[in-house]
Amino acid sequence: MRDHEEQFRKKGARLIAIGLGGRTYAQAFREDAGIQFPLLIDTDRQAYSALELKKASLLHLFRKDNLKARKRAKAGGHRQHRLGKDPLQLGGSFVFAPGNVDRFVHVSETFGDNATPEAILAAI
Repeated sequence: MRDHEEQFRKKGARLIAIGLGGRTYAQAFREDAGIQFPLLIDTDRQAYSALELKKASLLHLFRKDNLKARKRAKAGGHRQHRLGKDPLQLGGSFVFAPGNVDRFVHVSETFGDNATPEAILAAI
């Protein structure tokens, strides 16, 4: 997402990430990932619970779609960051608009199941 932040800004949107780790982990992640947008900390999982985000199991490591995603990430120069508070917690991508409108919802089914920046930008 960091590589597309300017495109989001031009459309009037702001990027915000939410993570489970504490302040030290969040700072290390920001530095490793090179993100400039806000990174909020949700140690009590309130956002994860409200959005009904899923959890993976260790078996997810062997899913074909996860293997493909790992190969894609590695080919793109990405690497695994340090494991956070709950490495089995899956994420999601959302676009919320004024008036309590959900413009885009993607709930990850496994590791590496992320919405594309293009799909998110199209929803704005």
